[in-house]
Amino acid sequence: MIHRLDPRAKLLASFYFIGIIFLANNWQSYLFLAAFTMVAVLASKINLSFFLKGIRPLIWLIIFTVALQMLFTRGGTLYWSWGVFSLSSYGIQNGLFIFCRFVLIIFMSTLLTLTTPPLSMSDAIESLLNPLKRFHFPVHEIALMLSIALRFVPTLMDETEKIMNAQRARGVDFNDGSLVQKVKAIVPLLIPLFVSSFNRAEDLATAMEARGYRGGEGRSKYRKLQWMNRDTIVLLIFVIVTIVLFFLRS
Repeated sequence: MIHRLDPRAKLLASFYFIGIIFLANNWQSYLFLAAFTMVAVLASKINLSFFLKGIRPLIWLIIFTVALQMLFTRGGTLYWSWGVFSLSSYGIQNGLFIFCRFVLIIFMSTLLTLTTPPLSMSDAIESLLNPLKRFHFPVHEIALMLSIALRFVPTLMDETEKIMNAQRARGVDFNDGSLVQKVKAIVPLLIPLFVSSFNRAEDLATAMEARGYRGGEGRSKYRKLQWMNRDTIVLLIFVIVTIVLFFLRS
């Protein structure tokens, strides 16, 4: 059912969920949000490993943020202190809450991207930003740039992997050495990657010009978005979740 929802509903629900996460301030509210997120994940029928992979690229940012929260927050029982650093029960609790927030946001964002095609996402963004056309905001151009960027991400990742394999074949090791040596090993990847990106962008511009693209004025759409009753029900469910959160807050 989640795959068939209107992309506008999923986009609004995802941003709304990220907003209401900050209403949670105790274990009951976080457990409720975690249970709600797991129900959404199970309803999508997508393997949980895909969601866990979404955490991996951000794991160091999460650990760094949690550590800062634990070491610089005072309150409750004090377990350890040294200068400006301290470890207290309140700091540990806040650090765990921050960890839960990160995981829930990543899970919901991953659910949005895995159940919504890039073109549908850009169409949803364009539709939601349509009122800004009155202020001469380039809505269509912004949506087009987002759709192109979303489509180019996997292409650039494949290109990076090919360049890294070519460098490995020449004896470059990206894993060994100090941090400075690892950065120096990555530098040779950037130039061919930028050159490849510019070449692909030029080919795309030529193809769009050859097909007569002149902007969004007067263009029709092959796939039109249709708001259904189920989309309204989903948004109402999120409103109910907000009401429950208010009751669970301490």
